[in-house]
Amino acid sequence: MDSAQAVDTKEKVPETDDLPAIASSPERFINRELSWLHFNRRVLEESVNPSHPMLERVRFLSISANNLDEFFMVRVAGIKAQIREGIAERSPDGLTPSEQLALINRTVSELASDQQAIWRDLRGTLADVGIVLVDGKDVTKAERTWIEDYFLSNVFPLLTPLAIDPAHPFPFIPSLGFTIALQLTRAADGKQMNALIRMPGKIDRFIRLPADGKVVRLISLEQVTALFINRLFPGYNLHGQGAFRIIRDSELEIEEEAEDLVRLFETALKRRRRGSVIRLEIDAKMPEELRSFVQHALSAADDEVFLVEGVQAMNELSQLTRLDRPDLEFTPYVPRHPERVREHGGDIFAAIRQKDLVVHHPYESFDVVVQFLQQAARDPDVVAIKQTLYRTSNNSPIVRTLAEAAEAGKSVTALIELKARFDEEANIRWARDLERAGVQVVYGFLELKTHAKLSMVVRREGGNLTTYVHTGTGNYHPVTARIYTDLSYFTSDPTIGRDAARVFNFITGYAAPSDLEKMAVSPLTLRKRIIEHIQGETAHARHGRHGAVWMKMNALVDPDIIDALYEASQAGVQVELVVRGICCLRPGIPGLSENIRVKSIIGRFLEHGRIYCFGMGQGLPSAKAAVYISSADMMPRNLDRRVEVLCPLQNPTVHQQVLEQIMVANLKDNEQSWQLLPDGSSTRMKTAKGEEPFNVHNYFMTNPSLSGRGKSLKESSPRRLTRRNERHQP
Repeated sequence: MDSAQAVDTKEKVPETDDLPAIASSPERFINRELSWLHFNRRVLEESVNPSHPMLERVRFLSISANNLDEFFMVRVAGIKAQIREGIAERSPDGLTPSEQLALINRTVSELASDQQAIWRDLRGTLADVGIVLVDGKDVTKAERTWIEDYFLSNVFPLLTPLAIDPAHPFPFIPSLGFTIALQLTRAADGKQMNALIRMPGKIDRFIRLPADGKVVRLISLEQVTALFINRLFPGYNLHGQGAFRIIRDSELEIEEEAEDLVRLFETALKRRRRGSVIRLEIDAKMPEELRSFVQHALSAADDEVFLVEGVQAMNELSQLTRLDRPDLEFTPYVPRHPERVREHGGDIFAAIRQKDLVVHHPYESFDVVVQFLQQAARDPDVVAIKQTLYRTSNNSPIVRTLAEAAEAGKSVTALIELKARFDEEANIRWARDLERAGVQVVYGFLELKTHAKLSMVVRREGGNLTTYVHTGTGNYHPVTARIYTDLSYFTSDPTIGRDAARVFNFITGYAAPSDLEKMAVSPLTLRKRIIEHIQGETAHARHGRHGAVWMKMNALVDPDIIDALYEASQAGVQVELVVRGICCLRPGIPGLSENIRVKSIIGRFLEHGRIYCFGMGQGLPSAKAAVYISSADMMPRNLDRRVEVLCPLQNPTVHQQVLEQIMVANLKDNEQSWQLLPDGSSTRMKTAKGEEPFNVHNYFMTNPSLSGRGKSLKESSPRRLTRRNERHQP
């Protein structure tokens, strides 16, 4: 498969002659759902990237499959709900829900087909390097004997054979439930019966067979179960079988007022487990009569049924990446501890007092964030800690530390966001634990999701109170911090401290802060701040000065932000965007967006940091530029329906580090970058003749002197970057 080939979604790229109409028509936007599917194709394409080790390629395939599952559980579920309720409101790009669903189904069909083709190739290549997946019919006699013993000891006790008849109605199958359907006849009288075997979800999908030498032989759980149907249904003959898997609507809808928000979410989670079926994946080899039986029993419409020619539940292929084959994985990387913290003997407060500090994850350890809170919890001069928690890990050291601080008598306030999708149950559990320890737990707004990454520590110093603030682009999650590229910013700037306190007061007391001095917060001022900066660059360009905007984010969806960028481009502002996922802006259209270039970086680490830079009439990079980090992407939900923070970086050291090292390196990458095209698809960027290869992840892994040391990549000037990106335009 050609990695640069765009998927035809029948979207029309506007013709130049139509520009006056395009500038004000829905066609100026790319459909959000199709843009996401293009992003997931980029993820899938990494599974055929020959520069990645073999098991990492399998990991990318499993990630693309898992992404697709979540897309159906949330996004497609929402579109289907609109159709079901008769809502015909068009998306910003002009499509009705039904039109979007038709395009989604066609694009997903192509994507799923390519996933299967890639898996067939990977399976053969894995066999070449000693990892063999065998089918039940291919096991040796000795292996079958071993499998039977394993089945009876480890699988049989977990299985419940379910006959389906008037006395045994079709059971509830949970979302992502993997089930084998059977057609049986009783040997004694030839009576026909349909039956099910639910695959247990708490054991490994792939079972390792005993083997001599270095070859690893594996067989799937469903293949093992199929070998011993007679053990589950003795006295019956098997006539047909096939596996199926369902995806249910898992979106939470919170509409009513609720005095007890925790109780409301506990109820909503129970409803999610019984969400309606929105996708039914059936083994293409399942007999048609049995297929019809399953579809009818699950009340699945014809357009919700997808026949699978190959392996189902590809997300579970991630289990293969846990095999002990380091030669087929990325070389392990150990994050560095920030040098300035080491220089102060591990005293994080002393390091921050010296000057502001930016920590670049995962190249620098997340331990420094945990250390910040642990030192606060154990420091007798610390009197108060306030913390937002959106997502965190199991057995979270941050949760333990907050509890420890409360038990030590400090005033501790924790904002627990219950609406963190798929982490709601864990967050309810953390909230209960913290309350028992004496932490003042707040659940934020019913109508707003608190997504800001913010922590503040108040400490007595010399008879006064000093506020230390941490704000970041990523979650307080030690596990994801090893694979997500994010920024942590520490400061004792009194102005930022006052702003952080005002944001916490907003969350806990609902009083909107009217006097923020440096920060911006959504849904109140963040959108306004970004648009004002874009308009400022537009004005500079119109007056003959250098207009420049550099942004790095996960998603660009908001129509107002996109329109402001289009206007800036038309005025001559040079706009460089690094957008990992969804991008609804059409770049490179003459007269509309010819000065806008958009790239997406997909590689070893998941690009997650949000950085917003504006040249202030000086071009970029510049010491006078306005540079911000944020928890917010440029999406309506982040700007209008969430509490997010936009924090300026004004200390010269951190300003230079983020703008001239991190941002420039992202723009300079040409080894794991994709150029976004006007139709919404993308093409892998290739090194131009005479251009040096540059991999941003490798660069920061192998340059320990960069962080906070003032070394700059400024020689990659705006003009050089612009010329280089123009070479990659189609």
